Amino acid sequence: MKYNRYTIKTTVEAEDIVAAELDGLGVEGVEIEDGVPLSESEKAEMFVDIPPEPSVDDGSARVSFYLDSAEDNEVLLDNIRNALYSIRDYCDAGELSISVSELADEDYLNSWKQYFHRFTIDDILFIPSWEWEELKEKTGEPLGEEDLLPDGASMVIHIDPGTAFGTGKHETTRLCIQALRKYVKKGDSVLDVGAGSGILSLMAFKFGAKTALGTDLDRAAIEACRTNLENNGLGESDFELLIGNIIDDEEIQERAGYGKYDIVCANILAQVLIPLTPEVCRHIKKGGIYITSGIIDEKEKEVSEAVQKAGFEILEINRLGEWVCIVAKMQDR
Repeated sequence: MKYNRYTIKTTVEAEDIVAAELDGLGVEGVEIEDGVPLSESEKAEMFVDIPPEPSVDDGSARVSFYLDSAEDNEVLLDNIRNALYSIRDYCDAGELSISVSELADEDYLNSWKQYFHRFTIDDILFIPSWEWEELKEKTGEPLGEEDLLPDGASMVIHIDPGTAFGTGKHETTRLCIQALRKYVKKGDSVLDVGAGSGILSLMAFKFGAKTALGTDLDRAAIEACRTNLENNGLGESDFELLIGNIIDDEEIQERAGYGKYDIVCANILAQVLIPLTPEVCRHIKKGGIYITSGIIDEKEKEVSEAVQKAGFEILEINRLGEWVCIVAKMQDR
């Protein structure tokens, strides 16, 4: 099988927005390259030695994604071009040209590994399987998980990003994880809309949730969730994933159930969160917590208004870079 690698020329200012727009259109396996040097804290989070970077930060960036060359992708590419054009309305996105090159299947399936290394969120270590094995080999003796944790880490999450979904490293996922840690209580039930890799459901379990149900539009999420949950000691009996759009799919709505979730999390683009929020009201308990991210700062007001209009009280709004996470509580109906 052959894949085409599409590369969008943009700016550092717009790179995350471009990636988010691609994600919203169902494009997976996005890579971002720029000349911005890593900060000392970012290097420390990765637990690897980073050689001196020869690149110069000129404000430019490249966002790449992969599509099967045997498929007709013209409609998708037209939708991508239209989405890119709209970005110009609220930020300097550069030329937004798209170039294409062919890549062999073997190269595609392994190329993402060079971009993903271990990192931390607070005291949680996220590590891919191949680096965990390297860590165990270096010790030369059988040690428990707690023995291999670096200084400052109290929890390890085994996660392989693969070719499909996120890893937890993006600002929006980081914000959601921090909110889950604050609000999840032991025994809680969680609804994870747009589950992807299952990272938010996985973290909810780690923070004490008893049950979690996810929804996603992409069937690739089934394998991604299964793998990541199994790698962290969770099985099919702990988590169910429904494939479909909970906004307008009555079967998904019925299977998810109504008024039963203590926590609903959705790390999705603002244009999806706005129509999603009224539907969330039907599934969340009174007093339940609604955690939303995927919101670029320019869209904060629109999403906040939609959340409040649906009957939620906003508890806090957290920001990281240009991204926003809104945490709200369902008021008495």
